[in-house]
Amino acid sequence: MVFASLEFLLLFLPAFMLVYALGRPAWRNTILLIGSWLFYGWLSPLFLALHMVLTVIAWGGGLVVDRAREGSSRRMRWLVGLIVLNTAVLCWYKYANILALTANELMSAYGAMPFEWQRVALPAGLSFIVLQAISYLVDVHRHTVPVERSFINYATYISMFGHSIAGPIIRYDWVRRELNQRQFNWTLFSLGARRFMIGMSMKVLVADTLSPLVDVAFHLPQPSLVDAWIGCLAYSLQLFFDFAGYSAMAIGLGLMLGFHFPENFNRPYLARSIQDFWRRWHLSLSSWLRDYLYIGLGGNRHGVWNTYRNLFLTMVIAGLWHGGDSWNYLLWGAAHGIALCVDRAWAHSSLPAIPRPLAHVLTLLFVCLAWTLFRSPDFHTALSMYAGQFGLHGIGLGDAMAVTLRPAHGMAAVLGLLCIVAPLLQRRTEQRWAQARWFVTGAAVWPVAGFLLSFALIASRETVPFLYFQF
Repeated sequence: MVFASLEFLLLFLPAFMLVYALGRPAWRNTILLIGSWLFYGWLSPLFLALHMVLTVIAWGGGLVVDRAREGSSRRMRWLVGLIVLNTAVLCWYKYANILALTANELMSAYGAMPFEWQRVALPAGLSFIVLQAISYLVDVHRHTVPVERSFINYATYISMFGHSIAGPIIRYDWVRRELNQRQFNWTLFSLGARRFMIGMSMKVLVADTLSPLVDVAFHLPQPSLVDAWIGCLAYSLQLFFDFAGYSAMAIGLGLMLGFHFPENFNRPYLARSIQDFWRRWHLSLSSWLRDYLYIGLGGNRHGVWNTYRNLFLTMVIAGLWHGGDSWNYLLWGAAHGIALCVDRAWAHSSLPAIPRPLAHVLTLLFVCLAWTLFRSPDFHTALSMYAGQFGLHGIGLGDAMAVTLRPAHGMAAVLGLLCIVAPLLQRRTEQRWAQARWFVTGAAVWPVAGFLLSFALIASRETVPFLYFQF
């Protein structure tokens, strides 16, 4: 069950919101926790069991860390042990399959008999839940937040179905006060519903519509230049609108329940550098990597070369966090790490600044080329796509892509591009037309219209899972 599904929209969400609205304020955390566990149980009973175990361990571990004497080795051992345990669980589900596959390939290459392997399924949202648990434990250790003594409150924080499947990555400090006391009223509900509808429109009207083009392009054995770039650009739009759409839906659900989650995107495809891109893309992950990994490695405190090393290692680990079925994620992270180092070195050198339009183009070009590696199921596919992007497999539109292309794909791409550039005109437009009746009416109506059209499409075609569910 995903947000963009009939089961969620017609069954789960209305029933849950009715119970949540009718319940007493003192019961709402419990209602939210039970609803979240039912949501996970619907996805997978085994995942629900794992989720509950990790929740108990992190909550109890936080209490133990808090009770241990400040500065004692026992306190640090508990913290490190809990982090290692959470990381080990994540690594098992992320990398058991690819390690087994790699081992079998090596054994076959040397004439040994490969072993049988039962594929391990990655529980949805595990990557996000583990990062939230680690941030909570570290913050308790640092006294950034007080330890949460209520299991219901902690479990509600870590389990909220609105965000824990694919982000934003919420820190305990951001919702601590609202866990204990929050508003639940029509104003917040209507704002949240509007945001949810906008996110649904982004997901269904743009991301899901472009999905067939991406699938075709990345399955072509020798894509032409046109095929490869259609696939690359379509995936760049698909990934952004899928993930940003989910984040908008999660933020909307949070508002409907009385929580204020942070924004997760800030016009990333308008970035002027790779550093700027990571200040705009997946903000909750970027800030997590900065505060709990980059700074922990030393940040920029120990000289230039150590700073570059820390930047590179941070992005490599970010790639590993995304990965699972392919080593391409590791390479993608390394590519971004190198780009960040080059970007920083250029900014701190005496070289002239790159003109803004060219900086936009170069940044977007690098990001899109890196997405090719990110999307490819294996390194061979990535090489084939790169060869196609440089015209080594021919130039014209291939038969498979020509058969797949529909006017709806062009409309989705245009809609996506308009949404990307719209913020550039938003402030001027609002100042000029804020009092115009047609503008006010349009601003109120278009999310509803987009949601209704999205609902009709969901009812008429197969549900496309959110891309970040696999991470």
